[in-house]
Amino acid sequence: MKKVFVLFFALFLSVGTYNTTLLAQNGPDGEDPTAIAGDSSQANTVTTVPDEPTVDEPTVNSEPEVEMSLHQVVKKNFIDGGWEFMAIVLICLILGLAIAIERIITLSLATVNTKKLVAELDNAISNGNIKDAQDICKATPGPTAEVLGQGLKRVDDGIDAVEKAIISNGSVQMGLLEKGLVWLALFIALAPMLGFMGTVIGMIGAFDSIEKAGDIQPSMVAGGIKVALLTTVFGLIVAIILQIFYNYITAKVDSLVNSMEDATISLIDILIDKGNVSTSKVGE
Repeated sequence: MKKVFVLFFALFLSVGTYNTTLLAQNGPDGEDPTAIAGDSSQANTVTTVPDEPTVDEPTVNSEPEVEMSLHQVVKKNFIDGGWEFMAIVLICLILGLAIAIERIITLSLATVNTKKLVAELDNAISNGNIKDAQDICKATPGPTAEVLGQGLKRVDDGIDAVEKAIISNGSVQMGLLEKGLVWLALFIALAPMLGFMGTVIGMIGAFDSIEKAGDIQPSMVAGGIKVALLTTVFGLIVAIILQIFYNYITAKVDSLVNSMEDATISLIDILIDKGNVSTSKVGE
């Protein structure tokens, strides 16, 4: 038993002696003095690299963008789109507007107060003055008065002659009212077609440039597509503008035709009611 105790005590002393030796080597804080010395030597041998002198970059004064007016934007896009097709589209717009303005002025001058005209004719016919009624129609401008005047000229020939004169002259006046609308419709259809043709030709030119370069460059493709699409945009704008005028003119023509028909029916009723038309001559 004593031998075991002595052996255990000796082992304890050897372990304690080993720990004491380690503490003595690592220092009081448990750090390795050789490692600390190595770190301090490396810290002392670190060379500081001097900072490179900074070169002041030149400051670029960005000029403020000048806002372009609508006229300048349209002019720039017109030039960018190519004058070959843009000029043709512009000619369609100018000619179409000229026809539209002429029609609007003509139809405005042809518009009369049909109720007032019919009332004056009724008063003259009631008094038996067919000649005065004809003079009223001659003094009144417009297709309605012209048609009514042609009908009054055939009063002595019977009601059928009056109706035939009104119908035949009414067809002529309708043709005069619709004068120029065919050309206006042509320009409406032609403007976008020219724009589409310019787009197709521009796309062909863009792909031709790509084929010659052998490589697809975004600037090359974007430029060709931009030029191609500008012609379509201008063609559609021209068609939209002319279409608005066309619809307004057709509505004005329809209004005048309806007024003309109402006035002719009223005139025939007045002639029959007042007994100024010989119904016995019907069918002769």
